[in-house]
Amino acid sequence: MDQPLTIKIDEVSFQLKEPHPLEWLSAWGKAFAVFDKQDSGNLSFGMEKDGVRRFIKYAGAATTEFEGEQADAIMRLKQAVQIYDDLDHPGLVRLLSHFEAGPGYAAVFEWFDGESLHPHWAFPPPAKYEDPRSPFYRYRRLPLEKRLASYRAILDFHVHAEEKGYIAVDFYDGSLLYDFASHTTKICDIDLYQKRPFYNRMGRLWGSSRFMSPEEFEYGAAIDGVTNVYNMGATAFFIFGGELDRSYDKWDAGSSLYEMALKAVNADRAGRYASVADFASAWNEILHAGNGG
Repeated sequence: MDQPLTIKIDEVSFQLKEPHPLEWLSAWGKAFAVFDKQDSGNLSFGMEKDGVRRFIKYAGAATTEFEGEQADAIMRLKQAVQIYDDLDHPGLVRLLSHFEAGPGYAAVFEWFDGESLHPHWAFPPPAKYEDPRSPFYRYRRLPLEKRLASYRAILDFHVHAEEKGYIAVDFYDGSLLYDFASHTTKICDIDLYQKRPFYNRMGRLWGSSRFMSPEEFEYGAAIDGVTNVYNMGATAFFIFGGELDRSYDKWDAGSSLYEMALKAVNADRAGRYASVADFASAWNEILHAGNGG
């Protein structure tokens, strides 16, 4: 493979496999951040104009981590903007506009001043567990009540998505942003969420195996609300437990919530909650009864 090209726009530098016209970006002000290591085929920028910051996601450039065709990345982003419109919610990053941009396509979002809980490019394991600069390290050391509120925001959004007829696909810690100043959680990168009914036509679906249910590896399996219950249970172990080590001694949110999370990640679909709404309702009941933590 040829050496990637290093490109500089304003104060940010990034790499692409080949040259690409990005002159259109200057209409949105100055670049202050860039995200070029995604395997989705998207190239994203933090842009500032007249004191207003925005996040711009662009498909069409040959990013270094993407192995597919640019046309496919463009098509996926065009399809994704409808998902953001349909699932508009306080817990989701807000889509402002989208348009043809040069030879590709761009989507513009409100800037949210949060940090990704999966900065794999800077803090891969074990650094994410051990380095105080890691957002995950700092997040896991927040008081339990802050993490419970954060998890509630995640559940609320996915109850909303379920009500709108959507299934979460490719949801993992890279979909989570946390603002440590305001203690606000936002969901991002829902580009691959699907309308019901949805079936696994890949064998291994998109996503991180740390959050994926058995049916997300099974060709032909139904991917539905029961699947998302598993995803929410895995997220609970990410926030309150030992991620894939689901033993109780790694858990810090009380035995009642632990039993709930364990039920949610049952390999047998029949042993899980029937929907994200049911799971969220039961979770709330335990908290209201004072049994969390």
